[in-house]
Amino acid sequence: MNLRDALQQKTLIGDGAMGTLLYSYGIDRCFEDLNLSHSEEVLNVHRAYVNAGADVIQTNTYGANYIKLTRYGLQNQVKEINTQAVRLAKQAAGPEQYVVGTMGGVRGIQKQAVPLEEIKRSFREQLYCLLFEEVDGLLLETFYDLEEVTTVLEIVRKETDLPVIAQVSMHEAGVLQDGTPLTEALELLEKKGADVVGVNCRLGPYHMIQSLEEVPLPDKAVLSAYPNASLPAFQDGRLVYPTDPSYFQKSAQSLYEQGVHLIGGCCGTTPEHIEAIAARVKGKKPIKEKKVPLKKKTDVNVAKKEKQTPHLHELARKGRSIIVELDPPKKLNTERFLKGAKALQEAGIDSITLADNSLATPRISNSTMASIIKSKYNVDPLVHIACRDRNLIGLQSHLLGLHTLGIHQVLAVTGDPTKIGDFPGATSVYDLSSFDLIHYIKQLNKGISFSGKPLGENTSFSVAAAFNPNVRNLNRAVGRMEKKISYGADYFISQPVFNEKQLVEVYEATKHVDAPIYIGIMPLTSVRNAEFLHNEVPGMTLSADILERMEQAGDNKAQAQAEGISIAKSLIDTAMDLFNGIYLITPFLRYEMTVELTNYIHEKSASKERKLSDGIHIV
Repeated sequence: MNLRDALQQKTLIGDGAMGTLLYSYGIDRCFEDLNLSHSEEVLNVHRAYVNAGADVIQTNTYGANYIKLTRYGLQNQVKEINTQAVRLAKQAAGPEQYVVGTMGGVRGIQKQAVPLEEIKRSFREQLYCLLFEEVDGLLLETFYDLEEVTTVLEIVRKETDLPVIAQVSMHEAGVLQDGTPLTEALELLEKKGADVVGVNCRLGPYHMIQSLEEVPLPDKAVLSAYPNASLPAFQDGRLVYPTDPSYFQKSAQSLYEQGVHLIGGCCGTTPEHIEAIAARVKGKKPIKEKKVPLKKKTDVNVAKKEKQTPHLHELARKGRSIIVELDPPKKLNTERFLKGAKALQEAGIDSITLADNSLATPRISNSTMASIIKSKYNVDPLVHIACRDRNLIGLQSHLLGLHTLGIHQVLAVTGDPTKIGDFPGATSVYDLSSFDLIHYIKQLNKGISFSGKPLGENTSFSVAAAFNPNVRNLNRAVGRMEKKISYGADYFISQPVFNEKQLVEVYEATKHVDAPIYIGIMPLTSVRNAEFLHNEVPGMTLSADILERMEQAGDNKAQAQAEGISIAKSLIDTAMDLFNGIYLITPFLRYEMTVELTNYIHEKSASKERKLSDGIHIV
């Protein structure tokens, strides 16, 4: 009987974890490489699962693809590792067992970390290796990203008619990390040609059973489940899974009652767990009918109704808009910062932007200062969020906190590495890049957490992205803009530009971009400030004329500041003809300079409107 027929006629038992068992033996390295270097240990694990009653043996190839093997310098041994893995599994299997070639997902929370085209190339290479060794079927497991698993499933179906088991993984019971309900995901996998659809990893039996309670029996495919043993504990520097196999036996019965035809184990499971499952359900005739409870309606994706100022990208689409960066203080005295915020509010800016420990230098929390100026001066703050300082947990918590404070304007940035800041030995987190952060903020706007869990309410963030025109290849920078738009960016804030010619070049290069741009203008404060920017900041180039003008001001602070204002006004004249959004960067908390420039922009705008009005009147 082939595997496809067996899956339809009786309950089959899958094996358990390979890596967990090898790890418990004290082996902590690339587990797939052990197919070559420690073949006997891998073979013994397979045999232990066969003796425990497993019907379906998976090859030790979960991470045996080019992308994952590259981490260990083994990318040129894809064929050897996969070939040996199949041979070891077949050597352990008896005539009653089926050997399936295992291929694991690549994408985690960072969707853009590995391009989909590279995943496809890597996947095909591994697939051909497994097919050449004549496996009985294929197991696609631990896919958190629905786009990835459907893509690779389509590739499999073009290359072979072998039985395919396609399993997704969830952070939260019942939903994938993008909020797709498990039922919808499994229906899609069945439609794409999977013979078995199911779930594995991350969740233990309790939440896996809970998730499957809402899943109806597929029309043609059958269900599978490979739960983790439990949540792991951290003891003496090692991860351990304390679940009693007897609990797994009881859980196997519950999974069977949910219509699961193939039951195995994932992280933390051992031959003892598999033996317990087999003792309860092995060979039982699968159920043919199942009642699925009606899903209760929830308040998911119901946006909170509140009076809210227009988003900055909306203002910049309609007409002139001014935002000003005022960095939170490095020291605890906030008096000058607050005076500056008040003065800028009175000058009529649309938002004060607050950097998030820029240049990896610690400042007072920008969300705290944003909350204060919003409450005290009715200023609409734009809070920068750097991926560098927060892991996924911290990022989501931070964003939900901002929403709760009524702060809805954010700028997503990757963040400067810590090695350039005050604490070069500090850790840079980087769970996400700016691209991923933009994507997940927009997911929050749909009422879905980073892990896919409903929030019960939509956030309403307007998401800005950074744009650096001070690069050698401007077209490449524009390409990054377009990519950020595809991830959900609403508008852009640029690094400062210091000459009129460059402003025109930026306009020509970006005029096709369907998102507003706030162009950066920063007044210079001294010749030393100008020379530093020109000589030490990568990509920042000041014209010879600007450098000469600042040098002529010499050490006279007032004259140098006046010259910096004059240069900024000249840049503003050009920028206002090309861009609706102006982004003024306050140097060293000298808010008087940006207040003067804000007033200048308003006066110039009013003058232009008067001229237009007079012209219309004359006509």
